[in-house]
Amino acid sequence: LVIGGGGREHALCYGLQRAASCDGVFCAPGNIGISIAGDATCIADLDVSDSVAVISFCKRWEVGLVVVGPEAPLVAGLVDDLVEAGIPAFGPSASAAALEGSKSFMKDFCDKYKIPTAKYRSFTDPSAAKHYISEEGVPIVVKADGLAAGKGVTVAMSLEEAYEAVDTMLVQGALGSAGGKIVVEEFLDGEEASFFAIVDGHTALPLASAQDHKRVGDGDIGPNTGGMGAYSPAPMVDSRLESLVMDTIILPTVKGMAEEGCKYVGILYAGLMIDKKTGIPKLLEYNVRFGDPECQVLMMRFESDLAKLLLAACKGELKDIEGLKWTKDPALVVVLASSGYPGNYKKGTLIKNLDEAEAAVRGVKVFHAGTDVDSDGHIVAVGGRVLGVTALGKDIAEAQNRAYQAVDVVSWPDGFCRRDIGWRAVARLAEARHRHR
Repeated sequence: LVIGGGGREHALCYGLQRAASCDGVFCAPGNIGISIAGDATCIADLDVSDSVAVISFCKRWEVGLVVVGPEAPLVAGLVDDLVEAGIPAFGPSASAAALEGSKSFMKDFCDKYKIPTAKYRSFTDPSAAKHYISEEGVPIVVKADGLAAGKGVTVAMSLEEAYEAVDTMLVQGALGSAGGKIVVEEFLDGEEASFFAIVDGHTALPLASAQDHKRVGDGDIGPNTGGMGAYSPAPMVDSRLESLVMDTIILPTVKGMAEEGCKYVGILYAGLMIDKKTGIPKLLEYNVRFGDPECQVLMMRFESDLAKLLLAACKGELKDIEGLKWTKDPALVVVLASSGYPGNYKKGTLIKNLDEAEAAVRGVKVFHAGTDVDSDGHIVAVGGRVLGVTALGKDIAEAQNRAYQAVDVVSWPDGFCRRDIGWRAVARLAEARHRHR
């Protein structure tokens, strides 16, 4: 049973559906695209915030593994309840999910266990926060302490902008309880990378690397979003960097969490900044689940048995897993979003030609996030980020080309996408080819 109904959950259903050890996949609530694709049986009326209902569903249908996609049910303790009922559940306990649920917990934890991160201080008092900002100078980063669905971070280039972010969160309470406490941290200059590891409480295995595009506009400009596209692998995460991240960030976290008495089981998704000057990776933030849309590109490339892997993590048996298999072909996903996102957008707009888009180009899969059907059975957009058009290719340029070919087949006048997903990796590839000539 996969919990959630977004693009990440569609990708997890797709990965589990292909696993030899898995008989069948349910998804609650799921979405219409998951049903139509046959990647899972969607249980739209199962209330995933009601642990008792989830447990009785699992017992009735003999569910052998629950995979929790989004952060909210993790922070609310769904995994704790399932484990107590004897149902294997993949994801951290509520106390371990504080690594994402509270920015100040994460920063204090890094401090205690000597994990490299940006210099910071936490505040509940706006004038103290502003005083600290004026001393440190700009650029500077202001973050809401709690879960704010990707909206709680301001990278301030001017003092005015920084003060305004402080007021929005602490004075006006625009983010509710999530912004009742803030973290102010130094601005790190370098290139970002997403690093994923699977953890069973003691052992951690690195997964393939990925890189996402957070900004809404081409050239990485405009407001932050939940993610407008991603690609895997991230060229900058080579084997040297991978072992550095495992040794200095992931493994100390796993060990530290066990020492704190809340051992970590699930995906650790480290948002990293690779320092421009030193090349040293620093931890920007932890997420306690697969990224969205990074999960989509990872699942396109994953070739081992996903159900077996996640179950081994639940049972503390990752050390017995032989190396994970990934296709060498890179994958790239372009997110199609409703016009106006991340601001206000219209719901219920018509989307056509989705089957044609998948059929038109080899190696393409369309993952659904914010779709539904109207009374005539037509697919309509009901969310901000609506589709993830994902493609494999022999290199990143081919994957990018295929994804955009498929995007152009989709007919959705009320949607938009970025036209430059993967631009850094494609430019690197072109440069390397140029050097070889």
